Amino acid sequence: MIGDAQPLLNQRVVIVGGTSGMGMGAARAASQAGAEVIALGRRPSAKLSAEQSAHGSITFQSLDMTDDAAVEQAFETLGALDHLLITATPPSPGGTFLFQTMADAQAVLSGKFLGSWSCARHAAPKMRKGGSITFTTGGLVTRPRMGASMMMVAFAALEALTRALALELGPIRVNTIRPGVIDSEMWAGMPQTKREAFFALVRERFPAGRVGKVDDIGKAALFLMTNDFVTGAILEVSGGETLVSIE
Repeated sequence: MIGDAQPLLNQRVVIVGGTSGMGMGAARAASQAGAEVIALGRRPSAKLSAEQSAHGSITFQSLDMTDDAAVEQAFETLGALDHLLITATPPSPGGTFLFQTMADAQAVLSGKFLGSWSCARHAAPKMRKGGSITFTTGGLVTRPRMGASMMMVAFAALEALTRALALELGPIRVNTIRPGVIDSEMWAGMPQTKREAFFALVRERFPAGRVGKVDDIGKAALFLMTNDFVTGAILEVSGGETLVSIE
């Protein structure tokens, strides 16, 4: 049935972070489901072009989600939309707690938490009936890692905001995807031999027996956009990461 094959037909999906990685996987999934997709990201739009498919289309635009005025202008220009997905995690200073400055800590919170807040804040008034907002966090929320305390705080804050906004913005639905280890560009900074060894350990220990793919996040995003009885939920897509140790 055409309705089953294209559950997002004639709908507009905006994905912040949709120009690469997990966001790109979600953009393709939404496009294949029939949506008009606008993928926003830090990459200059001149390096990207509209992508047409038999089902929908993807248009790429530049946006720095840490610039609240730019975010507001972007959503004013875009107008009405049906679904918002935010996968972007702007670069942020790492380092252990005792060696971070106040500026470092603020940069992390501003980049991930307040950037996501800004996108949701300016998109919500433009949402059509049946709309949804989906954030993304990470396994740090349940499995802390050395040198990432502020990112864990940002993720936890987003998950708390998810539940608060599900109440405040209803019937707009608000959910969060919590990815596990996903083979995407986020690992590009890790030396190849170290990355391959880590992925081998994941395949050995995770119950799913493999490393996650960006398409796994796309499928999760599509589920949250199309199931109109899911709100205030944290959907873990981790292959069972929280059930095992990979230390």
